[in-house]
Amino acid sequence: MKRYIVIIAAAVLGACQQSAGPKQENGQTATPVINRKVTVYTTADSTNFRITATDSLSFTDMAQPFETQPCVFVDPDAAFQQFEGFGGAITDAAAETFAKLSAAAQQELLTAYFDPAKGIGYTLGRTNINSCDFSSGSYTYVKDHDSTLSTFSVAQDEQFKIPLIKKAIAAANGKLSLLVSPWSPPAWMKDNNSMLQGGKLLPNYRQTWADYVVKFIRTYEEKGMPVWGLTVQNEPMAKQRWESCIFTAEEERDYIKSFLGPTLAKNNLQSKKLIAWDHNRDLIFQRASTILEDKEAAKYVWGIGFHWYETWTGSTMQFDNLRLVSQAFPDKHLVFTEGCKEKFNIDSVNNWSLGERYAHSIINDFNSGTVAWIDWNILLDEQGGPNHVGNYCFAPLHGDTKTGKLIYTNAYWYIGHFSKFIRPGAQRIAASSSRSFLEATAFRNTDSSIVVVVMNPTAQRLPFHLWIKGKAAEVASLPHAIMTLVL
Repeated sequence: MKRYIVIIAAAVLGACQQSAGPKQENGQTATPVINRKVTVYTTADSTNFRITATDSLSFTDMAQPFETQPCVFVDPDAAFQQFEGFGGAITDAAAETFAKLSAAAQQELLTAYFDPAKGIGYTLGRTNINSCDFSSGSYTYVKDHDSTLSTFSVAQDEQFKIPLIKKAIAAANGKLSLLVSPWSPPAWMKDNNSMLQGGKLLPNYRQTWADYVVKFIRTYEEKGMPVWGLTVQNEPMAKQRWESCIFTAEEERDYIKSFLGPTLAKNNLQSKKLIAWDHNRDLIFQRASTILEDKEAAKYVWGIGFHWYETWTGSTMQFDNLRLVSQAFPDKHLVFTEGCKEKFNIDSVNNWSLGERYAHSIINDFNSGTVAWIDWNILLDEQGGPNHVGNYCFAPLHGDTKTGKLIYTNAYWYIGHFSKFIRPGAQRIAASSSRSFLEATAFRNTDSSIVVVVMNPTAQRLPFHLWIKGKAAEVASLPHAIMTLVL
């Protein structure tokens, strides 16, 4: 079924206050919603619209709607989780591809992703500790069997990855924080003596591995790259042909409470967001409950990370599993830590469903309690790599290393309709739809602007009303469109 996306961002200063009256600003009463104009920004298939100003709307009085009038209802007084940020992964593959671009294309990419005014305003990045599949080969930061970690060095990263991270931080005006994730400990720390094909961390190296992770964080921060958080292990229940390491729920719980958590605390890194699981939605509740029902482990855990690969080819994603974690453990935080379309094909870079899949996930992840959303590679080459095991994938932007130019997929624009308008510190507010084919989510930013996201999966141009406390604006979505409306 074809899908349409509509995003509505409205600076509804008066309506979003918890008090009965309109907000006071500089001694003046804020203009009520009904008197404000709405500027519409649109990205749509079969058009040249790419976050383009396309229309201006107005709010008018609208009492109880009839069932024949499709509506998305927003209540700014019903508030939920606080939003942390949007971002993407700066892997070895992204950095190596970036280095092959022309200087103009490099600057274009930095602006496109990280500039809050001219770009889509990423504030989070994710990067790999040791190599991952999106590296040109396997590597670690110490020599074999150096259990003292005296040879620890990130010289491998200083060639490509660290320069790109630093440029991204500068492009984001210093407001870019890193989530760091290991794919595998060094081979000699594991029972299969390999970084690949799963295997497990040997018990006698659990403290060494925790020290290793702390040393990585310390080293990156000393080099001017602030670390926001870390995950315990990327995809701990996947035996992959690339870097991977298996932790059962009980093993991850015990490693957190006896080794990683205390080691972070001992090194004054307890403020870092420690995120467990970092795998798919299918097993997320079993993993979260096993870890978080143990008070000694739970005290170190800030949140639960998740990916989307378990249902990429299916018609639905397992959002109910996220919602259950959020309901059962309301003091913890859900973070989308990775997702992309796999099996890259250059002929599909213009496939409109790429962006629609992103929006479907983002909307429903937020409604299930998610506080941050981090895409996978920010950049890959024209083959969907480099990747040392041939696991080629899509990214929002691809760099043609033959021409030195960037290739934009519509996923970039779809993500941008969220990340550009929903800013760190925003709070999700209630949004409901009178039609099953209109999926909606809404946020109130710290400046009191409201962002409402609506997905329309019909095959027609679809009119509906955005309804806020007796006021409504008439909206019409173009086919396969994503729109942002700003008061």
